[in-house]
Amino acid sequence: MQYLHTMVRVSDLQASLDFYCNQLGMREAKRKESEQGRFTLVFLTAPDDAERFERDGAPALELTYNWDPEEYGEGRNFGHLAFAVDDIYTTCQKLMDAGITINRPPRCGRMAFVRSPDNISIELLQKGEALPAAEPWKSMENTGHW
Repeated sequence: MQYLHTMVRVSDLQASLDFYCNQLGMREAKRKESEQGRFTLVFLTAPDDAERFERDGAPALELTYNWDPEEYGEGRNFGHLAFAVDDIYTTCQKLMDAGITINRPPRCGRMAFVRSPDNISIELLQKGEALPAAEPWKSMENTGHW
């Protein structure tokens, strides 16, 4: 068995691409448009997985954009997407500077949660050992839920 991808439906493809690519740093690896099916599929990979995706199918995030508008609920049974990051504090600061709410700040130097434009929970985990606890994160309260 090989893990292939996680699919999430998005209501605004451009906002989602901005979030996942420009803010989180993912890269578009493949795109498929279906006129007959009236949808667009965009496969995103972490930068370190881009070559492996081309070669033998590294895990990817599949954004499914249905051209006919639909209302997508929060779907708490979905869970979340998880990404390892080089520096949890730098990543969270970059996201905050872009106007993205840090729902669960990285108080422990290890883990944080944010939400995508479609309200999908995203877990950010520090690669390797946790960083030492630091302000402003150490005393920052949770916002909403994740």
